[in-house]
Amino acid sequence: MSSRMTEAIFLERLNRFLVRVRTDGRAEEAHLPNSGRLRELLVPGARALLREAWHPGRKTKYNLWAVHTGKIWVCVDAQHANDLFLRVVHQDLIVELEGVVTVRQEVPFNGSRVDFLIGTTGDSYAVEVKSVTLVRDGVALFPDAPTNRGTRHLEALMRGVEKGQRGGVGFMVQRSDARSFAPNGLMDPAFAAGLRAAARKGVWVAACKFEIGRGWVGRGERIRVTL
Repeated sequence: MSSRMTEAIFLERLNRFLVRVRTDGRAEEAHLPNSGRLRELLVPGARALLREAWHPGRKTKYNLWAVHTGKIWVCVDAQHANDLFLRVVHQDLIVELEGVVTVRQEVPFNGSRVDFLIGTTGDSYAVEVKSVTLVRDGVALFPDAPTNRGTRHLEALMRGVEKGQRGGVGFMVQRSDARSFAPNGLMDPAFAAGLRAAARKGVWVAACKFEIGRGWVGRGERIRVTL
């Protein structure tokens, strides 16, 4: 990471995108770039890593970048997932995207927007990327909060497949202790059903996990997907 990391202690979540931490002996507010619930991670007293992100007009000096579970670091910056996806594409871990030629981001697609439109030597693919931070018994789960927006993205991909377009979903697990991935049907049955329906129609689903360190991210590793 190019920005300097600062250690802190997590104190409390103030609202959806704002937390309070203690660093250098004083309380600070920090931006949380993640709309998930993160209940298993945002525990008062947990070690945290802050990334400096201040610029003129910004109210907070830091972003909350990672939280320590007591065993491992977990990156909670959901915006980082797109960077990780590009990394695993260039590692050739996403075999569905062999021979990448062009990459466009935030592209209108079938009444929605997709994170990437990727052109390969053989075809082009609309790809939606999701950040995953929840792991239970070795299974990475998404979402950790209901996501109507995520379900709409799946519907757009399915409409594309019906028109002969290609599409996929990449789940970037920003922690190292997952052995497999599955949709979190208990939290959001509609998203889980939508993901299974999309896969049946031909939308590919891939998941990769990453080791997270004190301000660094290791190479990606593809993990099994169970729908």
